[in-house]
This record gives sequence, C-alpha cells and structure tokens, in this order.
Amino acid sequence: WNENAFPGLLGNVIAGRIANRFDLGGLNSVVDAACASSLSALKMAVSQLAEGSADMMIAGGVDTDNSPFTFMCFSKTPAFSQGEAPRPFDADADGMMVGEGIGMVLLKRLADAERDGDRVYAIIRGIGASSDGRYKSIYAPRPEGQALATQRAYEQAGVSPLSVGLVEAHGTGTRAGDPAEFSGLVQAFGPANGRGQHIAIGSVKSQIGHTKAAAGVAGLLKAALALHQKVLPPTNNVERPNPKLEIGKTPFYVNTETRPWIQPEGEGPRRAGVSAFGFGGTNFHVVLEEYQPDHDGAYRLHAVAQPVILQAATPADLLIHCEKVLGALSGANGADEFRRVTAASKAPEIPLTAARLGFVADSLGEAAILLGQAIATLRVRPEADAWDHPRGIWYRSAGLDPTGHLVALFPGQGAQYLGMGSELAMSFPPLRETIGRLDRLFLDEGSPPLSSVLYPPPVFDQEAVRAQEESLMATDYAQASIGALSAGLFTLLAQAGFRPDFTAGHSFGELSALWAGGVLSDADFLSVVKARGKALRPPGECDGEGPDGFDVGTMAAVQGAREGVEAEIRGFSGVIVANDNSNTQVVIAGPKAQVRAAVEALNARGFKATLLPVSAAFHTSAVSHASKPFAAAVAPTEFHQPRAVVYSNTTGQPYPLDTGEAKELLANHILKPVLFRSQIESIYASGGRIFVEFGPRRITTGLVEDILTGRPYVAVALNPSRGKSSDRQFREAVVQLRVAGVSLGNVDPYEDIR
Repeated sequence: WNENAFPGLLGNVIAGRIANRFDLGGLNSVVDAACASSLSALKMAVSQLAEGSADMMIAGGVDTDNSPFTFMCFSKTPAFSQGEAPRPFDADADGMMVGEGIGMVLLKRLADAERDGDRVYAIIRGIGASSDGRYKSIYAPRPEGQALATQRAYEQAGVSPLSVGLVEAHGTGTRAGDPAEFSGLVQAFGPANGRGQHIAIGSVKSQIGHTKAAAGVAGLLKAALALHQKVLPPTNNVERPNPKLEIGKTPFYVNTETRPWIQPEGEGPRRAGVSAFGFGGTNFHVVLEEYQPDHDGAYRLHAVAQPVILQAATPADLLIHCEKVLGALSGANGADEFRRVTAASKAPEIPLTAARLGFVADSLGEAAILLGQAIATLRVRPEADAWDHPRGIWYRSAGLDPTGHLVALFPGQGAQYLGMGSELAMSFPPLRETIGRLDRLFLDEGSPPLSSVLYPPPVFDQEAVRAQEESLMATDYAQASIGALSAGLFTLLAQAGFRPDFTAGHSFGELSALWAGGVLSDADFLSVVKARGKALRPPGECDGEGPDGFDVGTMAAVQGAREGVEAEIRGFSGVIVANDNSNTQVVIAGPKAQVRAAVEALNARGFKATLLPVSAAFHTSAVSHASKPFAAAVAPTEFHQPRAVVYSNTTGQPYPLDTGEAKELLANHILKPVLFRSQIESIYASGGRIFVEFGPRRITTGLVEDILTGRPYVAVALNPSRGKSSDRQFREAVVQLRVAGVSLGNVDPYEDIR
C-alpha cells in the first residue's frame, strides 16, 4: 500500500491527478449522482463558466467497473436483461446490460470558443436538475421528478420542448424504467399540437450498454454529433415499440434507422434533449442546439468508398502501371499507397488520348481485389476500346471529348420511392438545403413537410409501410421529392465543374431540365415544382372542388414499338400512347378500367404491359383540371436566357427563346404526350454523346440505350437505386464520367479525411 493506491479508494484523486499533470487551475472534483453522474458534472462545469470562475472546463464521466460485485448488485436490484441485447422502449425489453465507458467534453463560453477558432459541435442552451423527493423506493423512478428536471431545462433554455427533433433518453430497457421515463417526457413535452409524431427518441445504451456513471456523457456525445452531422442516429434492437407507452398518441417515435435530419427553411436551429437519471432519485436533462445550420466545408468523419483511377499513355503501359500499383498495395506500406492513389483520383487530370480505368473501393483489401480483376481483364482484352466489369470497374483505351457533347437528363414521376437518396442527404448539405426549402413551401400551406413523407419515421408493420408509400405517391410529394433529389445531385456535379450543353427531362423532369439549363431560378423552380404537383392532384383532394370519385386515370408501361401498341389499343376508349419513350417502350394512359383492360389484352397478345405506380393519367385530358392552376403558376415566373439548350417533351425540339412561347409550351406540357424518343434523336443529331441522368432510378439512360442502339455514345446514371448504397452508387457514377473523359474537380468537399 502506498500513496498511489489512493485513486482506487478516493475518487477525487483521479480528477486531481489530471489537474496536476495538465496544470489546470480551476475547480477539480469527482461527483457521484449514480447513473446521472456525468450530467451532474456537466452542470457543475457549466456553472463555473457562467459565473466566470473558469474560462474552460473539462467534464464527463468514467466507469470501468464491470467487476463481479457490480454484476451481483444489479442482478439483485433486479435490473439485468435475461436476453443477449438491450432493447430500450421495445415491447420485449426486459432489462439492461452494463458497459464500460469514458467520455469527456471540453466546455467554453460560446464567445470564447468563437474567438479562439474552436470547432463547436453543439451549444448547451439549458440544464435542468431535480430530485424525486419522497417516493416508494430510492430505486424506483418517479415520472413527476424526471418531468420536473426536463421542464426546468426548457425554461432555462427559453425554448419550447416541441422545437426539439431528437431526445436521447436514459433508455435503460428495464420494465420499470422505460415506462416511467416515457411518462415523464410526455408530461414535460405535452401533446403533439397537430404535428403528429415528429420527435425521434432513442438510447445509445442499445449500442454500447449502460455505462452507468458515464451514461449521460455518452448520450451527450451522441446528441452533439447528431446536431453537428445533421443526422438522426438509430436505436438498435427495437422490433416493436412497447404498446403500453401508446407512443402513437405522443410527439415521439422510436428512431430505428439512420436518417437525414432535414430542417425546413426558416424553421430555426435543430435542437436535441439528453436525459440521465440515477438511483436515489436524481434527474438531469440537457437542451442542446446546433451551432450552424449546415456546413460549407469538410466536416464528415465517417469513411466512404474512395475512387481509384489509373491512367497511362497506352493500354500496354496501363497494364504495367496497374501491376506496379497492385504490388505497392499488397506491400508493407499498402495503406499509405491506398491513401496516395485515392487522393490523386479525386480530381485527376487525364489526357483524352490516355488509356484509363477506374473503380471505387471501401478499403485497401477491396482495392487490391478489384485492381487484380482489372489486370486480368486487361490481359484478356488488350485490344478493346472499352469495357466494364460486373464488379464495378470501367475502362476506356481513350476518353471522349466532352466539349459540346454533354447532356443532362432528368426522370419524371414514378421514379420515387421511400428513403431515396437518404445516404446522400446525410452526406451532402446541398441536398438537405433543397429539401428544406421545399419543406417550407409545404408547411406554409399547412401540409406536412416533404422530408416527413420522403424520409418518414420508422414503422413496424407492412400496412404502415404501404400507407407511407401511398403518401409519397401523391403527385405533390412524388414530384417534389424527385425534383429535390435531381436538383441536389446536379448541384453536386455542377460544384465540381459539370456544365451540360443540352438538358432534357422526361415528363415532370422537364422542369428540372429548365432549371439545370438556367431558364428557371432556384426559387422559381421549387415554386413551380410545388404548384405542378398540387395542380395534378385529383379534383376535391386539395380545395374541395370537383366530384368525389373523379377518375383521373392511370398509366401502364408497354414493351413494344409505338405503331404496334397503338394498333392494339384502338378498341379501348380514352386510352392513348401518352409517352413515346424509345424504340421498344411506350406508356399508355387513360381511364383506370380501360387501361387495366388494355394491359390484360396486350399481355395476352404477347406484349409485356405493367401498371405504373402513378396517381393519374398524366399527359392526357384526364388531368385537364390541372391545366389552369398550373398555367397560373407559370405565368408570373421569370424565364431567363438558357445556359444550355433545353429540349421539350412536347415538340422534341429546343425550347423557343421567346419567353411568351416558352411559357405557353410549359403551361400546356401536362396535357401533351411525351415525345422522349424524338427528343433524344434531336439531341444526338445536334452532337449530344455523353448522357448523364440525375434522379432516383435509372430510367432515362435505359431509354437512351434503346434509342441509340448501335451508335457511339456514353450513358451514366447518377442515381441511388433502391436497396443499394446511394453514396457508393453516386461515387461510382462519378468515376464512370471521369473514365469517359469528363473532367471534374473534387465532388466531395465535405469529407474530413484525417
């Protein structure tokens, strides 16, 4: 036994040793508030700063005692789960699991942090504390006591609890703790006030276990990073929320998916609440607020797939270079070589005459595997002009000159699906900004924001999923979601130097094409997108006009040439070819019963006909009710001189430069058939060769491949297909463009590589 044995007995010696070694002159102490200890320490530290006793404080929690004694104590409480995972707020939650943790935060007054140029993750707006007072047991949580701490926090912060988007709960997963905590939150937050379930609730204990004295700071770190990264983090192991909570009647929902945290334009800062409660009836709640609305520079810390683009003067030289790089990747310094190669691949200068290949890789190991496969293919096909590998490798013996040949394409309604592009929205601020601006337009007319329909809260049965899908199918939400994603993707490439010579859209995509071509401003584009979607909703849905049961029709895709399909549908009243998409695909539209009958007849005759997930027979007289309101929205819109040649669905030719003629063409667009095949033929005749699609599915580029069969061109789909990593697909498309010959700068200036 000696003096250094004291830290194991006298806790404060630990804090004293840190202050001693770092020569810190402020208050140093260890506090014990059981599982709320770290938030108790936070409150003390903030008080020191507020009263001017210190200019900087380090506070947090430490708990690494998972000894047999700890397990015995919690087993006898009893609080432990009988299962293998903690399940906060789940119907089958049966107890906690302990973990170990050390978490610290550095605290300053905001003005001092800004003066010193510090990286600020979040702002503490208020801290509330309370005791349960007299109750049935010092181990039994009391909802009223917890609610009191929460109410005090928001009173000190001067903000409404309902302005919070995320609550990091204590969430132990015990049978007594979760219902008591949830009851306290409902008492403090009150009803949803017509906004429904709009506050995500979760617990980091589902991921790391209950770190006891360090639990509060673990939740604080999670919430601060969520605010900084603009992401709603998930809670694990929840298969069905506890029905006893009646969570559907509250402002809360259990967030089980990683989702983008979209804030409507003008709504105010994102906020989060963090709770920690301890044995003995001690309660704390912290109100956090984001420091800045979004980022304009590097900020993301998570790893993403990296580009690998290699080039050489000739295919033979490229093979030698690839073999050399593979050897370096496989060597002792392979990690350094991987960093060097990927850094050089972010914005490579590739001579048009050079042979080149590219792919993206999540890791050094994947890069070595893909490069090995590329080498094998180069050896087998040394004379090939171009090839692509199923694993996602692209090769060309020389690039295409993009000058005068770049085409931007945009899909229309029917491409939408729940959660589309969520990874991209979490990673790239321009997407969040666009969705947030559309959120504001929906909120201003008293409708749910777009983000709540596009990225809805998690649900736990198929019926609820179907209801969410139907909400997104409504024309105003479907078209707004596609427009937002298309515009966001285009903005990312435009920031890196992408400048199309031609733009064109399919159906609704024509609005995106007009915006990308410079005809519509950002604000006018979003306004017209919103107006078009609303106008196309069935009569009576939006404003009470029109008869109930009004048949706005439906649509079906048919594999077959236009002439043959038209001959087959002549006997079906009101059914027409609404979209002439390609050499072998059209879309028919008309009254629902007639279209369904036509689909059956076409399939019986050997055609492949499929009903589409759309809410109306667009581009027919069935949507004539939308013509006047849409024309009224177009009329005051300012049309600018285009930066690129914008092609029309209606004529298959460029938009007229006369503003009046252009507005009239757009106003009547929803009633006229889509001549997409003519559009592409006209663009190709004018020199378009590199077609790039911006949207949620690969649609228009597939049609281009059918239309231009046998002719030289490149088609790249810059889109996030369902069921795959949208972030990786985006990066793969960028690599495809660079290999094709399109020169781009760094498309991801937001990645903070350390």
